[in-house]
Amino acid sequence: MVQEIYIIDDDDSSIVIFRELFKNDPEYKFISVKTEDIDIALKNIPSLIVINEDAIDRDVVDLCRKIRKDEDNTITPVIIVSSKSGREHRVRILQESVEYFIKKPVDEQYLYYTVKNLNRLLASNRRVSPLTGLPGNVQIHEEMKKRISRREAFSVLYLDLDNFKAYNDVYGFLKGDQIIEFTAETIVNLIHSDEIDNSFVGHIGGDDFVAIVPGTNCEKLCQNMLAYFDKNVGKFFTEEDLEKGYIEVANRKGIIEQFPLTSLSIGVVVADEGRFHNILEIGEIGAQVKHAAKSVMGSSYAIDKRRI
Repeated sequence: MVQEIYIIDDDDSSIVIFRELFKNDPEYKFISVKTEDIDIALKNIPSLIVINEDAIDRDVVDLCRKIRKDEDNTITPVIIVSSKSGREHRVRILQESVEYFIKKPVDEQYLYYTVKNLNRLLASNRRVSPLTGLPGNVQIHEEMKKRISRREAFSVLYLDLDNFKAYNDVYGFLKGDQIIEFTAETIVNLIHSDEIDNSFVGHIGGDDFVAIVPGTNCEKLCQNMLAYFDKNVGKFFTEEDLEKGYIEVANRKGIIEQFPLTSLSIGVVVADEGRFHNILEIGEIGAQVKHAAKSVMGSSYAIDKRRI
């Protein structure tokens, strides 16, 4: 994936340097932007912004504030390159949530690896769900592989919401995001409340989660999660829907259908020491056991305890 990096200066003095520095890195694309065009540039949400303070005609602190106030660029990394290296000036800039201040004269290798390493960190952070802050598929797979290679006994909990699409159709995606965040908090908090060491919680995406816990006895944990979820999920519904016990959604033909209130299903794969050789085997059984849990009305769990 090409990383678009915007170089902010008003005399095009920096772009040549960057293009030469990264001539052997085709995954980086450098674009020169005048300060007068900053609004247009921000709409494209660059991977990284580099500002050559010596080559702009406006106050760099104001420019940094403008970038940070743009809702699409609140987390876009910013690097300032400047000959104004006084401590007070540097601190003022860093107070605007700027990631790096590089003093001139610039060591080209230092600049090169600063950009490279910052983008590597960004790539790593993109593996984390922006909604829940939980690690995603890459880390989930790594965690399973690690435990298999160590021949540990562990359990994998596959969790997802029942009738979540119907909920989104009625209440909207913003409320849907809230119920996903609540689900993530439920999983994390219950695992922590049981003081389970060496546990892991990941967010596959949407309303799908994975929890990995040591040992092969997690029945009580599943029961506690479902009890907590069912006790607190009602706050995401109107009083009318709670009283009815279901929500109504019009299908594509305009016919009103009734769906039960959102519940939580957990499918558990017990990974005894040496039972599995790879994560695909776990995933196949996980899909089966989660299907079994979802076939039961309301919040439920199913545990696969087959032995090797």
